Amino acid sequence: MASSRDKATNQLEDFRSKTKVPGTLTTGTGCPVGDKLNSMTIGPRGPILLQDNVFLDEMAHFDRERIPERVVHAKGAGAFGYFEVTHDITKYCKAAVFGQVGKQTPIAVRYSTVGGESGSADTARDPRGFAVKFYTEEGNWDLVGNNTPIFFIRDPMLFPSFIHTQKRNPATHLKDPDMFWDFITLRPETTHQVSFLFSDRGTPLGYRFMNGYGSHTFKMVNADDGAVYVKFHYKTNQGIKCFSRKEADEMASTDPDFSIRDLYNAIATGDYPSYTMFIQVMTFEQAENWEFNPFDLTKVWPHSEFPLHPVGKLVLNRNPKNYFAEVEQIAFSPAHLVPGIEPSPDKMLQGRLFSYADTHRHRLGANYLQLPVNCPYRTQVKNYQRDGPMTFSMNQEGCPNYYPNSFSGPNDDGRKYLESKFKVGSNDVARFNSADEDNFTQCGVFFRNVLNKEERERLVDNIASHIVNAQDFLQERAIKQFGSADVNFGRMLRERINHYKNLNKTSYQAGAQAHI
Repeated sequence: MASSRDKATNQLEDFRSKTKVPGTLTTGTGCPVGDKLNSMTIGPRGPILLQDNVFLDEMAHFDRERIPERVVHAKGAGAFGYFEVTHDITKYCKAAVFGQVGKQTPIAVRYSTVGGESGSADTARDPRGFAVKFYTEEGNWDLVGNNTPIFFIRDPMLFPSFIHTQKRNPATHLKDPDMFWDFITLRPETTHQVSFLFSDRGTPLGYRFMNGYGSHTFKMVNADDGAVYVKFHYKTNQGIKCFSRKEADEMASTDPDFSIRDLYNAIATGDYPSYTMFIQVMTFEQAENWEFNPFDLTKVWPHSEFPLHPVGKLVLNRNPKNYFAEVEQIAFSPAHLVPGIEPSPDKMLQGRLFSYADTHRHRLGANYLQLPVNCPYRTQVKNYQRDGPMTFSMNQEGCPNYYPNSFSGPNDDGRKYLESKFKVGSNDVARFNSADEDNFTQCGVFFRNVLNKEERERLVDNIASHIVNAQDFLQERAIKQFGSADVNFGRMLRERINHYKNLNKTSYQAGAQAHI
């Protein structure tokens, strides 16, 4: 019977077959336990004694075993493997991770849905997080992106409000289509990403069959301090596969953990997922003179102008040994950079440089980087940070905890590791309104030129089936908004919304007639 089950379902049996000697049960302090089935009481019916340290050890830990859930990307799957350089890009970047062709670097990857809670369905219509941690000899580099090359907004000031609209109504605690579509139709820069979201790509067939993107613009610096702007892409070598809306809904009811199971079983059976990494490159001069803001996260760089340059491959060949330790506690941040890779003026990236590490310190604690899955284990941390809750390293022993000092504390090295210089110019400091920076052209190209006829029809149908539950004035704003990207987009959406309204009306009339 056990041999016919998949690897994920059979995990406990596999563990038993590999573990010949179970070992002695202990408390958290390592003290052997004589009886873990019965509390210490006064007589068989008496109260429990406060001195029952075995019970107290168990219960006190149980009371604290859940850490705060991630505000976004709460549900996810993780895997481990390596990145291998296949093409030389040292003319662009001095980072050791790209040092030579054939070089391999250990990696960890966490995939996730974005808006749902930890118990939500893997197949929900949602962007998918795609975060990669490179354990390099120069420290950990995190490339934290999604399965789409763009995003809904271009200014981080709007991020909390946007995420709130993807969550639950504060009064009803229900998902609210009015909240969602009100924000979307008040912020037309969302049009491009919303079209991606409601296309087939919004319901990928698991995590193995989708692309990943760094999404933001980053800066690469070479050994001569020459700098360019880049975007990162990792294309799935399994091919892109997606669920239809009906298939995704059915899977949500039959196996809401489909994507986690699919990834685990693929790796457990040796069918290792892999991706090819590419970069797009833009010079500073091109960025200065480009027709749109190249740091706008709601737009892509045209491949015809900025072609994909192959860099390497990502291979995932190990499942997590323990989900909580290696997936729930893994922490990514775009601020985790290495020499040769730096931020760009991308406003959304600038906001994330702060927010990710800030939320990890809240969720996991001030010393979250000491956790094994997060620590830069291929180098030695030497800094002047000390103490704090959950310090479980040697706390840098007797090394000075202030800088500068005269007692052999670690020194900086401006000759080798100083960030590249850049000019800010003489621009005014103000809150510049970016709401009207061509929100529709690229969405129109996506609708007309990227999608085929059947894909356009499914996109419109997916939007209509969702927005028909929102108020009429929000539907009218959406029709105008998508029509601004392409007139046929708006026309088709109106027709499809009317179709669903008529269906609902007919269903209501039939139900009313049945009760007469």
